[in-house]
Amino acid sequence: MRTVRDADGETYLLVKRSGESSRVRDPETGEERYVENATLEAVEGESPLETAATGVPEPVRRTVRAVNDDRTLGLLVELVDRGPLSVRELMDAYDMCESDLHGRLAEFRVAELIEEVDAGGRRGYAATPVAEAAVRLLRGDPETATDES
Repeated sequence: MRTVRDADGETYLLVKRSGESSRVRDPETGEERYVENATLEAVEGESPLETAATGVPEPVRRTVRAVNDDRTLGLLVELVDRGPLSVRELMDAYDMCESDLHGRLAEFRVAELIEEVDAGGRRGYAATPVAEAAVRLLRGDPETATDES
């Protein structure tokens, strides 16, 4: 499988190449269709797996990379639903040791899912629009989610 681009600049996954046409898959919809070979060019240096991933909205991809278990996802959901929250509130409310909490918060910051804020005079964190969009999409509400990448 290869990443290809058509004359209009649209990117596809090359599924099968034949004499005059090729079957390509749209990474956003998963739909396959035939396109004339003359209109396609290979995209060098782009992994077909990375191309396939582009069919998932960027906020969700970013969240998937930052979240490795249900507790971590729950922490992000809580920041989206209840935030901004101070570090003290987070420590008191959830069953995480301090180092685990700070480690997960650091991963969220690197992924730009949260930002440091003043929460009632204390250091705290608030979800970014990217995190809010990701949680809406993960909850199955694409109508109100926007790509805030």
